[in-house]
Amino acid sequence: MAKWLWWVVLLGIVASLPVVYARVQTETSADNVAIVMDFRDLLQVSNTQPHPREFLQEQVGLLKEAGVSGMVVFESTLEELSWAGEINVYNAAQAALLEGRASPPEDNGTYVLFNRPENVATFRPLIEWAFGHHGAEVSEWSYEGTAGLRIDMGYDDAMLRPMQPNPLAIGQLREAGFDVIPRLSDRFTPFAPAEVEKWLQSYQELGIDRIVFDGEAVTGYGDGKNSKGLQRFASLLKKHGIGVAIFENLRVPQKGMSKLANLLQYNAIRAHSVGEAEMTVIKKPVLEDRLVLAVKDRNIRLLYLNAISSRDATKGQVTHPLGNIVDVLQGETDEETGEKTTVGVVQQLKDFGFTVGQPKAFDVQHAPAEKVLRGLAMLAAIVLVALTIGLYLPSFLLPSLVIGAVGGAGLYVLSPTLMVQALALFAAIAAPTAAIVLLVKRIRALRESADQPIPPMRRLSGAVLLFVRTTILSLASVPLVVAMLNHISYSLVLQQFRGVSALHLLPIALVAVYVFLYGSGNTVYGNAKRILGMPLTVLWIVGIGVLGAVGMYYMSRTGNSGQVTGIERAFRSLMENTFGVRPRIKEFMFGHPLFFAGIFLALRYRWGTVLLVAGTIAQLSMVDTFAHIHTPFLLSLIRVLLGLGLGVLLGLVAIGVWQIVERLWARWLIFAERSDRQGV
Repeated sequence: MAKWLWWVVLLGIVASLPVVYARVQTETSADNVAIVMDFRDLLQVSNTQPHPREFLQEQVGLLKEAGVSGMVVFESTLEELSWAGEINVYNAAQAALLEGRASPPEDNGTYVLFNRPENVATFRPLIEWAFGHHGAEVSEWSYEGTAGLRIDMGYDDAMLRPMQPNPLAIGQLREAGFDVIPRLSDRFTPFAPAEVEKWLQSYQELGIDRIVFDGEAVTGYGDGKNSKGLQRFASLLKKHGIGVAIFENLRVPQKGMSKLANLLQYNAIRAHSVGEAEMTVIKKPVLEDRLVLAVKDRNIRLLYLNAISSRDATKGQVTHPLGNIVDVLQGETDEETGEKTTVGVVQQLKDFGFTVGQPKAFDVQHAPAEKVLRGLAMLAAIVLVALTIGLYLPSFLLPSLVIGAVGGAGLYVLSPTLMVQALALFAAIAAPTAAIVLLVKRIRALRESADQPIPPMRRLSGAVLLFVRTTILSLASVPLVVAMLNHISYSLVLQQFRGVSALHLLPIALVAVYVFLYGSGNTVYGNAKRILGMPLTVLWIVGIGVLGAVGMYYMSRTGNSGQVTGIERAFRSLMENTFGVRPRIKEFMFGHPLFFAGIFLALRYRWGTVLLVAGTIAQLSMVDTFAHIHTPFLLSLIRVLLGLGLGVLLGLVAIGVWQIVERLWARWLIFAERSDRQGV
């Protein structure tokens, strides 16, 4: 029965391949990447300079020449408009002093003067509507013929209240050739669809087709469930052909983003932001690698750069990172020779096939009869899990198959997403576990059937074949997982593969259970009793402690939160620059060499099987690589193949070293025996 069930698994794998191909087509359908700068930060930095407007114009020109394709314009505030030189803002005491009078104690309003008469018609209605919506009365005020307004709101409060993104700045930036990405918030309460539609209409007329969000929620989210503000905002975006960008690695995802993206039929791209604080300390090579890898490795299509002025006590002056940003984007130039000393981010992206420009959402492709193909993949995953259980408990093969099919169908009715994610995790765990258990069984059979020790060359050729067979079987779950999770929401990381820690731990634990408790001419119970009955020595305690520390370090490195040392970061950069795609260090430097050498040794020595337990790391890591759905499939494939190639080479080196040591040790034993006979 088990043999026939493996054919079902193969059928599911074959059915998954068209779905995998459709995903590859989707991932290659949008190659434009936007490099954008926070315009508010530019205003803030320019405000620290002696000639703000001239400095701003100069830096905008340098950034555009370096490759910045767009500017992000926030919702305006009185503070931002004052940075731009459009207005002056005073509290009640300052306004009274300006007019040469005493400030009444009951007056706590905010006073605004317009600096440029030609722009009053633009900013007066903007301020009046915004503060009227925020519940503050706005009245006329002027000083010596200069038009102004009085806002019946405290100065500190008024300086923070959001208004419409600066339409004048947006128009000027568009004229300068920049793509503009407005950054809206959910701070207007209640949500004002009529006013927001005016903004979106103006954006559509200017060719703006994407926005990002500021704050903890998307626009319209806080308007209440009954008023359906989010649905109304989504309908406005669809009406004007405007999509969104989703920031990655936020501590808390922006509320309502997943629902909004769904309502927009996933007219969305992924964005990566380098924060203001990071930008002041990050080194140029690190920033360069970070931006390139974000696009190439994680399907990022919007690089969001920030800048802030800071006080540098060492230099004794106020500094800013704008010069570093220009150098990173266009590459550094030797001042004496005029030659490029580094390749900038823009050129590197071009070398990888990307174009700096207005980004587009992925054009989602589907395989013919995709639902049927995904159904076959799910069936194959259930069978694969049942077969793995059957390797440990043969009598449970059929019950586990029936329970898996019935339970999976029931869970699919209750929550299709949960069922698919759970099945993807179980399949990802089952494949490398089953592959290595079958390997251990095969090695034991070969070793026990041999009348004498297998010669080294036969062991080497056998190790190659067994390594290839095991690797193929470990990767059997990859097309199944890709097919089951083939939805654009996974590529946008609105949903994720769940259970990364379990995937990194359970196959190792299950293989260890099989190696130590199964076989050896005894029952599982007998082997467990023998192990538990072994005397506990200091050496065992130390070994357990070391193993626990290694395990904790290994688990701390799973996912995206692990810390990387400076040496490892430099080595990663070297690998990236050498191969273009960085193979995983734990695969090619540790797991694959240990696993390959372990097969070679296990064909002669029983203790060599223990090395296969540690080498399981590489087998499961390959599956985990493809579980990163936001990473392009072809890049994951190249990464795995590179890791396999380099790992086998290092494994051959390890086997060669072992053979040399083994022969030297044999000669030493012969020499020692002769010496004993001769009485030396």
